[in-house]
Amino acid sequence: MAEVKYTEDNIRSLDWKEHIRLRPGMYIGKLGDGTSADDGIYILVKEIVDNCIDEFVMGYGKKIEITIEDGSARVRDYGRGIPLGKVVDCVSKINTGGKYDSKAFKKSVGLNGVGTKAVNALSDHFKVQAFRDGKTKLAEFERGDIKLNQKIGKSKEPNGTLIEFVPDSSIFKNFRFRTEYLENQLWNYAYLNAGLKIHINGKVLYSKNGLLDLLTRKTNVENLRYPIIHLKGDDIEIALSHGSQYGEEYYSFVNGQNTTQGGTHLAAYREAIVKTVRDHYGKNFDSKDIQSAIIGAISVRVEEPVFESQTKTKLGSIHVAPNGATVRSFVMDFVKSQLDNYLHKNKEVKEALLKRIQQSERERKEIAGIKKLANQRARKANIHNKKLRDCRVHFNDKRGEEGTKLSTMVFITEGDSASGSITKARNVQTQAVFSLRGKPLNCFGLTKKVVYQNEELNLLQHALNIEDGIDGLRFNQVIIATDADVDGMHIRLLLLTFFLQFFPDLVKSGHLYILETPLFRVRDKKHTHYCYSETEKQAAIKKLRGKAEITRFKGLGEISPDEFGDFIGIDIRLEPVLMSDNTNIKEILTYFMGKNTPLRQEFIIENLKVEVDEIEEDQIVDLEESEEELEELEVE
Repeated sequence: MAEVKYTEDNIRSLDWKEHIRLRPGMYIGKLGDGTSADDGIYILVKEIVDNCIDEFVMGYGKKIEITIEDGSARVRDYGRGIPLGKVVDCVSKINTGGKYDSKAFKKSVGLNGVGTKAVNALSDHFKVQAFRDGKTKLAEFERGDIKLNQKIGKSKEPNGTLIEFVPDSSIFKNFRFRTEYLENQLWNYAYLNAGLKIHINGKVLYSKNGLLDLLTRKTNVENLRYPIIHLKGDDIEIALSHGSQYGEEYYSFVNGQNTTQGGTHLAAYREAIVKTVRDHYGKNFDSKDIQSAIIGAISVRVEEPVFESQTKTKLGSIHVAPNGATVRSFVMDFVKSQLDNYLHKNKEVKEALLKRIQQSERERKEIAGIKKLANQRARKANIHNKKLRDCRVHFNDKRGEEGTKLSTMVFITEGDSASGSITKARNVQTQAVFSLRGKPLNCFGLTKKVVYQNEELNLLQHALNIEDGIDGLRFNQVIIATDADVDGMHIRLLLLTFFLQFFPDLVKSGHLYILETPLFRVRDKKHTHYCYSETEKQAAIKKLRGKAEITRFKGLGEISPDEFGDFIGIDIRLEPVLMSDNTNIKEILTYFMGKNTPLRQEFIIENLKVEVDEIEEDQIVDLEESEEELEELEVE
């Protein structure tokens, strides 16, 4: 083996933009194409909006205007505006900004002076314009390199800052902004900043009642066991209630930042709820019975917060203020006093909360024996590797060099042929395969007891490690990979029912996806095109000038492992399962999975679109058989 020399020539010094572009994950987490809510393009928008929020918190500017179109983003605030002489420095020099002056930004979202520079370096085009007291300064960049640096001029615009950018297509390949993700992110800003109006593509987001509005929008109030408890204090606000769903659901924030991975403040909040409830009722309830079906939110403001990464998704701060108070004691003291007082004053809520805890206790004890046997079966099955072809790293046990959780995925398939093809083609480091045997059970209206009694569902929850909630989820992306036929669609619907019925927080947190696979292969002697729709097929035929061999894939098992590698690799197409904040899960499941209704039949008929050009002779079936199959599907 040749000796590798290590000399002065091996030492490199990167400038600010080179380092960001070489290690983007250190600054914005994972990249992605916009399929996931935490993909880099949304972090870019967030970094800009964070600065606008800081202006509002400091008392300047009550409106933010955001426009997303054609792969570009435009953000305009009406704060003080960047000081004109420092506009270029603030967007292109690391460790330059106003956040280092605690007098100007006492409880800011960002303190590192990096966010806007990262957006600049990772954009094909970046424009910044500041307006201050009748004057303006404009600068434009390409991938961090300055292209236009106008002199300070006159302006009639109100004070504030305008930033426009287009993410770098060489880094964010095939990206697309999904306004659903952005609106959800921006709604959080509205809830946490009463009086702020956020305009996005013509919509106005506004909140008067903070976290009370948040929980009201995130839940169906009719399903709550008691009215939402909403308590506010200096630099802290909480809201909570209990519903009828399984698991826990929390929304946590620090200085207006949505800490999706929680941190010291959320851990203290969960602990404080348990302790307060136990002390108030004078009973040593199991913590799981108190926390089961809870939906809560907490927002705190701290000086100079310490986050575990630049993306600020988890608070690591121990101290809440320079006086030495800890985050834990700050949250614990507030919850213990205020929640206890509230329960003393509201006896109906007190009684409803007690009944919800007692119900959880009964359900836990009822399935205890079944659960023990089910866990033993799950461990035995895993030993023999019957169901799960695991990957080597997992979402909850390792971190990348950027401090963010690794993105791993599991494909849920049906049948040996489909799972075999994916297993051979997958990346064994980060992609796992779980194989179902036949159609899963229709879980609609059933209790969680059935999950432990049904071997397939029990093994699935253990493979994902979500038995006790999604904190231990082993895969960031849970992907339903079924055939694009009636049976495949039915399996997909049954799996969606399973997750929505028992693990709705997994869906709400954006972890569930549908794998898109090509319907056609169009090729000649030199070129091959994989097409996901009739439109793409026709375009490919035209490109090959009509001299093409066309193959219609009838199932995943027909796609060879070599071909599958193209569909689950860098160009994978995933459709996220999205839920709006006001989605009523019970109503949805009742409509699609409840007893047969003429209304649902009408919906199916109206939305059943058959493209005649795609049907080959051997695929044509008798209409009577189709009707029988539809009726059978309805009954199931």
